Amino acid sequence: MQTRKLGTSGLEVSALGLGCMGLSYGYGPATETSQAIALIRTAFERGVTFFDTAEAYGPFVNEELLGEALAPFRDRVVIATKFGFKGGKVDAGLDSSPVNVKAVAEAALKRLKTDRIDLFYQHRVDPAVPIEDTAGAVKDLIREGKVLHFGLSEAGAASIRRAHAVQSVTALQSEYSLWWREPEQEILPTLEELGIGFVPFSPLGKGFLTGAINESTTFDSSDFRNIVPRFSSSARKANQALIDLLGGIAATRKVTPAQIALAWLLAQKPWIVPIPGTTKLHRLEENLGAAAVTLSTADLAAIQGLLASVAVQGDRYPAHLQARVGR
Repeated sequence: MQTRKLGTSGLEVSALGLGCMGLSYGYGPATETSQAIALIRTAFERGVTFFDTAEAYGPFVNEELLGEALAPFRDRVVIATKFGFKGGKVDAGLDSSPVNVKAVAEAALKRLKTDRIDLFYQHRVDPAVPIEDTAGAVKDLIREGKVLHFGLSEAGAASIRRAHAVQSVTALQSEYSLWWREPEQEILPTLEELGIGFVPFSPLGKGFLTGAINESTTFDSSDFRNIVPRFSSSARKANQALIDLLGGIAATRKVTPAQIALAWLLAQKPWIVPIPGTTKLHRLEENLGAAAVTLSTADLAAIQGLLASVAVQGDRYPAHLQARVGR
């Protein structure tokens, strides 16, 4: 697989990474450990060198999973993890205090079976802690060699600038896809100006852009899509129009809708590295195939025209989760 550099930092990773959250958390029951390890190692064999996790995914079990799965080739991969929730529990609230940042780093190093965290993200901006203090704590960790690069997740442009002034930010991780394009307004220009890479999570719209979900689809009771307005039955029915149009373009190229969606992201900027997640080997193979799909100027213009003709229905997050993003 081709590689890309995240901004001007010099951090080089595979053009597509693997988002590992869903193997342990968020989308229903956790994948059986041996199967999850097999999937992660298959991704590496297929050229993936960029793996994403967080203490909050579980909490903790996803980091432990990656630590075990990646141990045989640790020095050939880039591991990204995140700090920022009290006790690693999303429902417990935010904590990006310097003391917690450093404590999480120490614990994550043990769980990941490594001596350094390649990319350490603040999971969400904490309004109770000046971001300069948080960035300073990560700067200390970088000086100590425990962290190599600093990242932010779902931060607003002003916070990105403030953090970057204290410790260079290597990457921003936020949602970006064919059906969530808000980053194009202010975030992408800011990142380009500052030389920061962009790592889109949910690049397949939490599965919707694959075409495998429709208005009749039911989710496990522990699947967080049950509380996402955009995944209400009525919204899914309305948003099927986008999938139908995407499927038409995919058919003409003899690829899948998911591959078009990922190739579209890769075509936006050379410093964008999507991290699609999956629990299924055949979906992994499909996603990685997108790295070989090149969209022409005509293709991109056609997609742009289709996007302009469809108004996506439903909020991205319920209000209590939306309040944590874009700060």
